Amino acid sequence: MSERAAITTRQVLRWARLVVAVLVSACALVGAVRLVAPATGGTDGEPVGVRAQLDFIRASLDDGAGDDAQQQFPEGYFFLHALYGLSWVELGMREPAGTARAEALREARWALGRLDSDAGRAAFSPELTPSYGVFYRGWTNWLRGGTLMLQSAGERDAAQTRRFADDSAALGAAFDDSESPYLTAYPGQAWPVDSTVAVASLRLHDSLLPARFTGTVERWLDGVRQRLDPRTRLLPHRVTPDTGDPVEVARGTSQSIIQRFLVEIEPVFAREQYMIFRDRYVVTPLGLGPTTREYPEGMDGPADVDSGPLPLGVSLSATVVTLGAAQVQGDASLAEGIANYGELLGVPVSTPWTKRYAFGLIPIGDAFVAWSKTARPWVAETPSPPPAHLSSWWRVPLLSLLLVIGAAPWLPALLRWRRDRPPTVPARGIGRQRLARIGSQRPGA
Repeated sequence: MSERAAITTRQVLRWARLVVAVLVSACALVGAVRLVAPATGGTDGEPVGVRAQLDFIRASLDDGAGDDAQQQFPEGYFFLHALYGLSWVELGMREPAGTARAEALREARWALGRLDSDAGRAAFSPELTPSYGVFYRGWTNWLRGGTLMLQSAGERDAAQTRRFADDSAALGAAFDDSESPYLTAYPGQAWPVDSTVAVASLRLHDSLLPARFTGTVERWLDGVRQRLDPRTRLLPHRVTPDTGDPVEVARGTSQSIIQRFLVEIEPVFAREQYMIFRDRYVVTPLGLGPTTREYPEGMDGPADVDSGPLPLGVSLSATVVTLGAAQVQGDASLAEGIANYGELLGVPVSTPWTKRYAFGLIPIGDAFVAWSKTARPWVAETPSPPPAHLSSWWRVPLLSLLLVIGAAPWLPALLRWRRDRPPTVPARGIGRQRLARIGSQRPGA
């Protein structure tokens, strides 16, 4: 290799190292900003980036993301549309009546129409009581009630109002006729989380229309209190379909949703349950950010399609939904902590028009994030904040790590500069030499 070629190669390598160093430092700086910048809007403000997320989700749905999600999750099609619609309801409630609220109502109704279709009902059985099961009927009833909340009483669509009343009546009758407080979602299978959503929709009915389900809800609460998971004293993950007796310990994926809705049903009981859940399931593995375990501390179990992989026992999906549960409980520090941690680890990619997490590979994940960031109670008042669970110093280890990562690429150059710089004469010695020269130049010296 010629000397000129060797010099060119060294220059290329030097510039390549410089570019890599700048990129690494820039990424570390962006990570630090994401870790400290406000990431939720609380119960009043609008979270930054959620509208851009919803634009991405809508484009994905138009490209068939609902069908793709159904291939990945048992209720993928349903959840992706439902959470999209519910997030628009949440945004609409933050807007005054007018164009912005009209957009939210239009998109929420569009999502409801997709659920109220053959594709939306395809995964569920019409032979159940109520028809298509409590999962389908509970979530659709909640979303339908949400669309009515976006309209004043005199503006509500009469057909949708009748449908909401009729579906609520069907749910109420099914709960009244059941020995168990937990109705079936699939033939021979019952999960308490599904009934919790359905009962919350009955509370929503009574806040929008003449009340008729107070007795139903009270009986449901009595049945729930008698059938708590004996290990955690929380609502169990799965129960026997006939009697509602617990058969599986409370798990993070269902608990995070239960805690999101239970406050609408009975706030005092909800706060008791939330505090147990937070103490037993919300952890900071390796002393880093707040996350949610799938199983209570001291217990491990298998992962499934709902929980996803469980590194260190943590479920990503449960962690995202816990953000919303914390927000409806007034636990702003935990909600903000989970949101900031997600901004750091979720690899969000933003354009002038859209925002997506994990490079947009799993749109249903974006739907859960948007729904959780916009969470606030619809029926109940936001409770007073609980005692803080998350240390105000939790970000320090991560910020320190980002500082090390950002500085590391520059350390070799700094060491070379210190090694190669020419030696300097001490300042005091220089001063004496200059004084000697000045003295020698005086007349008569």
